[in-house]
Amino acid sequence: MAFFSKFFSKEKKETLDKGLEKTKTGFFEKVKRAAMGRSQVDEDFLDELEEVFVTSDMGIDTSLKIIDMLKERVARDKYVGMNELHNLLYEEMTRLLCDGKEGESGEDFRLPDGVRRPYVILVVGVNGVGKTTTIGKLAHQYKDAGYKVVLGAADTYRAAAIEQLEEWARRSGVALVKQKEGSDPASVAFDTLQSAVRQNADVVIIDTAGRLHNKIGLMDELSKIKRVMQRVVPEAPNEVLLVLDGSTGQNAFEQTRQFSAATQVTGLAITKLDGTAKGGVVIGISDQFQIPVRYIGLGEGITDLQVFNKREFVESLFNHNNN
Repeated sequence: MAFFSKFFSKEKKETLDKGLEKTKTGFFEKVKRAAMGRSQVDEDFLDELEEVFVTSDMGIDTSLKIIDMLKERVARDKYVGMNELHNLLYEEMTRLLCDGKEGESGEDFRLPDGVRRPYVILVVGVNGVGKTTTIGKLAHQYKDAGYKVVLGAADTYRAAAIEQLEEWARRSGVALVKQKEGSDPASVAFDTLQSAVRQNADVVIIDTAGRLHNKIGLMDELSKIKRVMQRVVPEAPNEVLLVLDGSTGQNAFEQTRQFSAATQVTGLAITKLDGTAKGGVVIGISDQFQIPVRYIGLGEGITDLQVFNKREFVESLFNHNNN
């Protein structure tokens, strides 16, 4: 097993493998079929492989990076066998996944060392991607790791969003700060941080409205939330986490583009990977926008949100084993 596999329990590795099954039998199966019956990588195969990659959910830019790498390797070495192709693709896809400040993560939900408490996570994303569910699962995992957690219901434009978050707070056994529907989101964020400081909380997770009506309005709203939070916690937010639905493929790229234009997204949570063959979107978005993936959602259960480990992810896609 690869070095980073030691961080993963057997149960979580099985969840990852099962969650990525549709992706493995989709795009990655096409790669295997293209290689079938061939002993080496040649120009004809690379042309076929390029078509498979370009029509994949990794996006054109990332796909061409991979193909160009293979072409350079073939031109240099003259002979590249199919077993070597497997390893080259594995290493290149792993390399293209952006590392965060902390490098690669293990499986534990742990706060970075030396960071002032509370650690503030501002969660953004459009409606329907699993944003509120991701917040609830994060709250549960951080509480389970021994942290005191406070949630802030700053998506005040939908009563259902507040009710959803309230239910997740109850299920996770964490505190929730809310106001009535239609309240100023920045006011909710301010109250949440004040409450968290009074309670000596370790983690604050704040929900925001899932709207992309126009970039200027979104930018203004998120900027206001940040300014108001910084009156209480100058470093806030420590993380701006964009939640994306992995099953939407190219739509997830566009959402990343729009939110990145409106605010400084520092991490990604990609949900619903267990129900889609479009798991390659994880690699493409992280590479093209140079944003690290923090978490992936692999099921409906409260513990089915995993801290992302890029080597484990690509190993699972390829059933790769680095002995």
